[in-house]
Amino acid sequence: MAEKQDEKFIRIAEADNVAVALSDLKRGGIAGGAVLRADIPKGHKFAVREIENGGKVVKYGAPIGSASAPVAAGEWVHTHNLKTDLNEKSEYRYSPAAVPSLPATERRRMNLYKRENGAFGVRNELWVVPTVGCVNAEARAIVKRFLAENDAPADGVFAFGHPYGCSQTGCDHERTRQILRGVVLHPNAGGVLVLGLGCENNQLSA
Repeated sequence: MAEKQDEKFIRIAEADNVAVALSDLKRGGIAGGAVLRADIPKGHKFAVREIENGGKVVKYGAPIGSASAPVAAGEWVHTHNLKTDLNEKSEYRYSPAAVPSLPATERRRMNLYKRENGAFGVRNELWVVPTVGCVNAEARAIVKRFLAENDAPADGVFAFGHPYGCSQTGCDHERTRQILRGVVLHPNAGGVLVLGLGCENNQLSA
């Protein structure tokens, strides 16, 4: 999470001596507690405090290079005043701060529904899935009629309406089929009725 952010800039870590502009910033404006000494393009860095010549430029809580000239607070930090610390003899070591381990949790048991394909569901529901949005109302009517004439089994009966399945082509149509296939095969459904109209291009047979 960013240590400091507003609509103008973001500073990732408290140790950072630079921040990143979230939009084009104008010279003379104030950001990060500093008066900007130059126009700062969106996505570019500016100093939030003074950096001496040769001092480390810190971003993400780690040095990303050194200042090749004195940098005043509010100054644009870029290739004209920032140099890499990498060279042929440098050895890089990644030493992130250790993250405390989460406390061990008590092992618990829960009831699941194992399906024929080996998947497990946490619910056992009946679903009506239309192939096309034109039969959403019919899908809801089926659920309403079923519940009026039967006790609701297990965890419920639901219709999954959507506005797709008609006049779609190419990858747009294929995505709809993939999503609906994922719904139909979801392990939380103990039984699924797939409902079509007949004239849609997202046919039941497909």
